[in-house]
Amino acid sequence: MIYFTSDLHFGHNNMIRHTGRPFENAEEMDLILIQKWNQTVSSRDEVYILGDFTMKGAAYACEILGQLRGRKYLIRGNHDRFADDPGFNRALFEWIRDYYELKWQNQRWILFHYPIEEWNGYFKGSIDLHGHQHNHEEYNLTNLERRIRRYDVGVDANGMKPVSIAEIADFFSGI
Repeated sequence: MIYFTSDLHFGHNNMIRHTGRPFENAEEMDLILIQKWNQTVSSRDEVYILGDFTMKGAAYACEILGQLRGRKYLIRGNHDRFADDPGFNRALFEWIRDYYELKWQNQRWILFHYPIEEWNGYFKGSIDLHGHQHNHEEYNLTNLERRIRRYDVGVDANGMKPVSIAEIADFFSGI
């Protein structure tokens, strides 16, 4: 299975207050995010992280990535400076990019940290996946009502866990 997630912000106490996450502190948040990830993702699955994994540096990124199941890909966000640190083990990701277009079941998926107004294949049914805004579930539902194929894969909009490509395809199947 293919999964997507974004804006985990491992180790970031201020994110709890900023987004209204239901955690006492970053340690509790990190523990729950790791648990939910590993309850969802198997070691054979692929996970595309659409940015803002952690702001705590290379060593912390390596520590957390080592606990998460699946083959991981990073689409850089505005807080992923750890990926350029010489102390970061880039082998923890299959690759690191700024933007990516994925083909799955004759569908084009646009992967970018930031939401965009119009994207490649917009008028041909492609789906834009993003993070960055820390939206909640209502954002995705509003896009569906407006027939806009743009989906926030961030943990704040998806029960604090990765969301599968099949779930998103089903979500948009009626438009």
